[in-house]
Formats: sequence, C-alpha cells, structure tokens
Amino acid sequence: MSTSTDGGATWSVPATTANQATGLGAQPLVRPDGTVVVPLDSASETAVGAFVSTNGGASWGAASLVATISSHGVAGGLRTGPLISAEMDAAGRVYVVWQDCRFEASCSANDIVMSTSNDGVTWSAVTRIPIDPVGSGVDHFIPGIGVERMTSGAGARLALAYYFYPVAGCTASTCGLQVGFVSSPDGGANWTRPLQLAGPMSLSWLPGTSQGVMVGDYISTSFANGTAHPVFAVARPPSGSVLDEAIFTASLDVVPGAAVVATAADPVLSGTNVAPEIAPDATS
Repeated sequence: MSTSTDGGATWSVPATTANQATGLGAQPLVRPDGTVVVPLDSASETAVGAFVSTNGGASWGAASLVATISSHGVAGGLRTGPLISAEMDAAGRVYVVWQDCRFEASCSANDIVMSTSNDGVTWSAVTRIPIDPVGSGVDHFIPGIGVERMTSGAGARLALAYYFYPVAGCTASTCGLQVGFVSSPDGGANWTRPLQLAGPMSLSWLPGTSQGVMVGDYISTSFANGTAHPVFAVARPPSGSVLDEAIFTASLDVVPGAAVVATAADPVLSGTNVAPEIAPDATS
C-alpha cells in the first residue's frame, strides 16, 4: 500500500501488511477516527480478508479473515469471480459484499452476501441479501454496493447493483445477462424487491478475453444528492464484427417506507420507489 498527502502528486514508499499478505481487488476505506480499513480477496479468491492502519498508512497490521468464499461457476463462459465491493457509512461501519453460493443447495447458484464491521477487525456472520428466494435458480454476480455517507446504523441507506442470469443453468447460447438493483433504507435489515435495469443481453454481444467473454469485473454504485447511481456496462447486438457496448447509469431513490423483502410471488418491483433513467446519451 502507498499513501499520498498531496492529492496524488507524490506517493509514499509501498508498505506491506505485517504478515506479508497477498490478494486482489482491495478497496481502502477511511473511518471517521482516521483508521484505514482495506477489505480484499485472497489471491486465490477463496476468502475475503481485511487489514487496518491506525497511523495513516505508515504501517499496516496483519491481514485477517473476514469469511471464506463459496462461489458457483457462472455459466456461459462469462468472465467473473467473487471479487468484493465495499463501502462505509457515516459512523465508520464497513459493508462488504460478494457473490457466494453457500445458502443454495449443492452450490447451484450465487446469491449476493454481506458481512459488516465497525473496526475492520471483527466481522459479522455472512448474511444473504434476499434478492430472490433460496432455490429460485437465479444466479447473481458482480455486485456493486453503495452507502449514502451521511447515514449510519439502522438508518444507513444501501444500494446494490448486480448482474444476473434468471436461470443459473443456462448455456453460452441461452444465457440472458441482465442488470438488477435492490436497496435498503435500514442498514440491510430489509431490502426492496429487485428491479431490472438492463438486459437481457446475449453473451455473443460481449468482447472475448483469455478468461472468457467479459462485461466488466466490477459495478460501481454511488450516492449523489441522496440518489443512488449504479454504473454498469450494457451491450447491444454488434454490427458485423463491430461490438456495441457502453457504460450507463440510472437515478434511483432509496425510500425508507418502501423496504419489502423479496418474495417468490412478487419478485419484481414495478417502480413505486425507483425511477430509472437510462438513455443512449447517458454513456460515459
């Protein structure tokens, strides 16, 4: 890790953790008391860890375990893995999410799961975000969580975007890639029913890489003026060999009175507490 005190003009000599930890996808977060918490994946993507600095990054403590990862292999040869997404509320609570199949029979599909910490050292048990019922067969992956930084605790407003397949057991020719969104007005105690933001997309519309077709390794979700803005890639049918993929966003409200846990009978929210705004000129 390196730090800068002049807006990035110069950087400190890199410093390793006390136990020489390795990993990827690290996301530094600074608590109100100045403690820096850095959640990350292990290098093998089989565990989530975190390490902490209490002196502004002059030195780093040993990386410790947040949770092990159980991840279902996403169908269709899509490039994806259980990389974390992490954010923090006004009180310094860290929220970490990733794709995980521990709650599904035979690890048959991924849910989005979450663990939280008030200090970066002690972490909560892993909980399942109830986007769809257990056993629904929906595969959820590549999550991006946002937390409104002026809220905290039982009033923390969370927004979560993710990609998904309606059928986990699809094939490269039948998978329909979609973007979904849920939110919580109470720190994750309750979540709205899921909203479809984009898709379905055919995997043949995506660019190929050495690790499979790729829609992106991450989604970013941020709050601006009280509104959640997920940022995600959307592909359209190519023109010959020329691909057509761009980055989009949406403007989504997180309303305290609208939190309803997803149910099998009514899995999709019609729009009573969200207002997506996706247009071709929204590309960036």
